[in-house]
Amino acid sequence: MANNQAKTDGSLVYRLADTPPPLPSLLAAAQHILASIVGIVTPTLVIGGVLGLGEHVPYLIAMSLFVSGVATFIQCRRIGPVGSGLLSLQGTSFAFLGAILAAGFAVKGRGGTPEDILAMIFGLCLVGCLVEIILSQFIDRMDRIITPTVTGIVITVIGLSLVKVGFTDFAGGVGAGESFGSPLNLALGIFVVAVILLMTFMQNPMIRISAIMIGLVAGFILAAILGQVNFSSFGSQPFFAVPIPFKFGFAFDFALFIPIAFIYLITAIETTGDLTANSVISGEPVEGEVYMGRIKGGVMADGVNSGIAAIFNTFPNTTFSQNNGVIQMTGVASRHVGYYIAGILVVLGFFPIIGGIFLLIPKSVLGGATLVLFGSIAVAGIRILASQEIDRRKIYIMAVSFGLGLGVTLVPDAIKQLPDMLQRVVATPITLSGLTAIILSLVIPDHSAKPAPTQASAEAA
Repeated sequence: MANNQAKTDGSLVYRLADTPPPLPSLLAAAQHILASIVGIVTPTLVIGGVLGLGEHVPYLIAMSLFVSGVATFIQCRRIGPVGSGLLSLQGTSFAFLGAILAAGFAVKGRGGTPEDILAMIFGLCLVGCLVEIILSQFIDRMDRIITPTVTGIVITVIGLSLVKVGFTDFAGGVGAGESFGSPLNLALGIFVVAVILLMTFMQNPMIRISAIMIGLVAGFILAAILGQVNFSSFGSQPFFAVPIPFKFGFAFDFALFIPIAFIYLITAIETTGDLTANSVISGEPVEGEVYMGRIKGGVMADGVNSGIAAIFNTFPNTTFSQNNGVIQMTGVASRHVGYYIAGILVVLGFFPIIGGIFLLIPKSVLGGATLVLFGSIAVAGIRILASQEIDRRKIYIMAVSFGLGLGVTLVPDAIKQLPDMLQRVVATPITLSGLTAIILSLVIPDHSAKPAPTQASAEAA
């Protein structure tokens, strides 16, 4: 398009710089929160459940909401060079789950307490955010290293490596004992998946966007009817909590840091895609100085916000792509709506009891939802790979990367004789697949690339 504006521009009710009245702003903000709140808290639920963080989980969920609010304000407001200035909601990233769980298990294997685990995770994430902050200024020069092939491989492996976590919960979760894999647990998981699929194919756009939340609510109600919800622990957590910087301390391990740093590299590319889609839907430029300034500012905000997340005891943040669908559905692209979203999330973050509500969800119900979410991540990676022409070079890059990444997942003992530091790096399938893909992309010649014109041919032209 000549003016680089989105085709949806004419259907926008409020453009980026418009200021809607309070009531329309609140209604639009509520729809964004409904579409994202499950995504914000689910990574914390998964990490807390798998690593056995127990009593800390409600507080961690509260902090995930609080930081998402602060991060959304920064992203929408654009403070100096930080932020895209678009209506872009920030939330806890699923991409880091595998690397965070690997780090947590490493600390746990040394006899670390839940507090030790969290100190290590947040220390790694705080240092790692510098990777994305620095990369944000070179995002337009990274096409040689981070190609669609590399990005597609890493995102696919992220999804596939997390399916085990989702399916474990689907069957009842770690610590389910004799009930693990029981017909009742499997039936609840299947029910949640069925509801999500049914909602996804409804005609109403808002129902489609909220499919995961509807599936969780429906599964929770059915589980409660069947006596599978334990209400006795509800209310044991404090009603009100104050965000405390470095509540669990700070720790660092370089070997555990490598996988985390690599994911920051990949999320920088993901954020670029999300912000580009946001620009299109909002009727804003998708090339030129304004566009590139927003991309650099948005990726920098991702890094800064992930640093804030680590300081205030939650996990790395990123832009949420599902909120682009809410903008398209409502026709409201005003960044001022982001301030309402931010305010609501910050207020919710002061109440750990909200996290207690999410803890009531049975593992099999949560597993039904996360199975769909993690599978969707893998599909997103496959779609990236399928969006380009797959020649012999790319086939072998994918084959070796997937083979090594999934191989170390299926046969973890294969690397047990490697030096401890190297073992902790390559034991993470995401890192091994990603590094393999980058190295092979640089080493294997790309014969499909067009050669630069010679002086003689240029003169002849």
